[in-house]
Amino acid sequence: MLTRREALTLTGSALGAALLAPALPFRALNQAALAQGPVVDGLMQPGPLGDVWLGPDTARCTIIEYASMTCSHCAGFHKTTWPALKERWIDTGKVRFTLREFPLDPLATAAFMLARSDNAARYYPITDMLFDQQANWAFVPKPLDALEQMMRQAGFSKEKFEATLKDQKLYDAVNAVKERAMTTFKVNATPTFFINGQKYQGEMTIEGMEKVIKPIVGA
Repeated sequence: MLTRREALTLTGSALGAALLAPALPFRALNQAALAQGPVVDGLMQPGPLGDVWLGPDTARCTIIEYASMTCSHCAGFHKTTWPALKERWIDTGKVRFTLREFPLDPLATAAFMLARSDNAARYYPITDMLFDQQANWAFVPKPLDALEQMMRQAGFSKEKFEATLKDQKLYDAVNAVKERAMTTFKVNATPTFFINGQKYQGEMTIEGMEKVIKPIVGA
């Protein structure tokens, strides 16, 4: 539970106000991912922050994930499925992947803002770290203090941490990615995956992902 004192450290920022507001009624899915609806147009158009891609642009299979840094099922995917997906499919050049922001609460927004600092040069190292250590910062009595401590491992000073979270342009951009996902792509839960434009909701196992990937890449 975020304390009022923690939120007030960001006084004057939109994020500071949001941290004091009630959480929005989105949900994290604890279920096998199911394909839903037709292929979605416009997915490859990046948001205001751009996409951070892993894998070659010549890959036959493209995966876009919408996740929240405070979603336990997103963290579960990144702990269990992600290492095998990256090793077997992304690092071998068969799959191209990007993670897009869909924060379920202001704390997740803060985490994404921190990952996007420095022009996203350390986007995946920071998101990987925060997913791996999620229980140690997202679900503690003073999460913002815990997040600050966690970011010190990534070289963030207190001044840089607070300046990043007061960056209105960055805050607006993260939320614009989420807003477009909701209104244009009808994302309403995390994690949500688009595999070659086909929508899948829920935490996917590597076996479930490979059932989709293999026919696409001809494996």
